[in-house]
Amino acid sequence: MWIRIVSAAARLGLAAVWLISGWIKFADPTQTVVAVRAYQLLPAELVRPVAAVLPMVELVLGVLLLVGLAVRPAAMLSGVTLVVLIGAIISAWSRGLSIDCGCFGGGGVVEGIDAGDYVREITRDVVFLAMSVWLAVFPRTPLALGPHSRVALRRNSDPGGKVEPDNSPMNEGQHS
Repeated sequence: MWIRIVSAAARLGLAAVWLISGWIKFADPTQTVVAVRAYQLLPAELVRPVAAVLPMVELVLGVLLLVGLAVRPAAMLSGVTLVVLIGAIISAWSRGLSIDCGCFGGGGVVEGIDAGDYVREITRDVVFLAMSVWLAVFPRTPLALGPHSRVALRRNSDPGGKVEPDNSPMNEGQHS
């Protein structure tokens, strides 16, 4: 039971992260372009498309995780996205750039960014990455609409009312 509680907390926490981050970027597309450009990783012609797609990806991930649909794929895509973002922050830091990551608004070149700022951003994103990995392994949570929910399990039950658990190797030990 505790695994499902941790999974629910991870799912809802990560959903909040993506929804807040995505909404802030969506609401201020010009600043999102500034933030993406500040990393100096993309050719100029890709900055605007990436800045336009990133908030949409974050919002879709947030909604999927919030309602509990496609939890494992959403967690896996969250993990990939976070690895890319962590890599971009490490790249900016290693190249001596002084930027705000733009993860929750703002972003771009700023003065006074030091190693501690980068370490905090990376640590925060590693925690989010750990949440993603947890959900990829243990996607079944209460209050979810996806195939790992109790609602879906009831649909797959036999006529005698017995619930058929998901016996996939990724979900061993999760049944109550």
